[in-house]
Amino acid sequence: METPIITSFSSFESAVKTVLNFLHERLGFQLWMFTRVEAEDWIVLSACDHGYGVQQGNVFRWSDSFCSRMVKGLGPQIAPNSKQIKAYLEAPIGQLVPISAYIGIPLSHPDGSLFGTLCAIDPNPQSEKIRQESSLIELQSQLLTTILHYELKAQQNARLYERAQKEAEMDWLPNIYNGKGWRKIIEAEELRCKSYGQLASVIILDLDNLKIVNDQQGHQAGDRLLQATAECLLKNIRQEDVVARFGGDEFGILILDLHESEVAKIVARIAEALEANQIRASLGWAKRDPQSDLWETIKIADQRMYQQKQQRKNSLSNKVEYLI
Repeated sequence: METPIITSFSSFESAVKTVLNFLHERLGFQLWMFTRVEAEDWIVLSACDHGYGVQQGNVFRWSDSFCSRMVKGLGPQIAPNSKQIKAYLEAPIGQLVPISAYIGIPLSHPDGSLFGTLCAIDPNPQSEKIRQESSLIELQSQLLTTILHYELKAQQNARLYERAQKEAEMDWLPNIYNGKGWRKIIEAEELRCKSYGQLASVIILDLDNLKIVNDQQGHQAGDRLLQATAECLLKNIRQEDVVARFGGDEFGILILDLHESEVAKIVARIAEALEANQIRASLGWAKRDPQSDLWETIKIADQRMYQQKQQRKNSLSNKVEYLI
């Protein structure tokens, strides 16, 4: 008898899809999902759908879900007839789509905090025999969690390697990327956002009067202004965040894996540091929408920056003083 050849998965995404397809073929259920939870966002990272119309990138409200109740211990991980479970019967998502059977297993980060869930739903009640498959389902979830932990660590190392290789894409300002480097980093991180549901925010900053400084005080003064701005930004972000300069007087900052409230604190800290150094600049920032991408995030942040710039023009005089 010929020995079957066992091959490895080409990617984490292919491993997840294979597991979801296997569980669908083994246990049925119209929808199997691999999800991530971030605050109130319940993000679909991968789906095996045969009737609900759910796909990768869809975002639902976490507190509306059966899974949020399962994680709290209000309902079982396997419910052949979910309508018999009070917590599931009262879940708002059940009012939006027909659900009569449910499976859900929590997935964790390496530190034990909740990453998301492996879950399934069906519009019809299922056989009580699926309870006998609990060990199989838990095994699949443990395998995915293990692969996920290694994959996230590998992505951290890949990110460090990518940035170490980008010396040719650095601005003359120390530890600042140029426009080419910024675009490559955004492209790489957007792929990670889609695959792993990582949080990302973008801050756009534009100096209000660099041209005036260059014209009135000379380009050396303009360079000192750029240097002072770069130092303010680097001192008020984390080491893992990315700063780039493009368009002469415009800077971009990419912040990963921080909730919106924490990003807001960084923005406020940057604004205070700029003001303390009498550097006049306009700021705009935006959080990546899981149903969109980082390019759209940059566009929104840029629009908000220009809105602030217009407000500043309307409220401030043209006299500028810089401590550079």
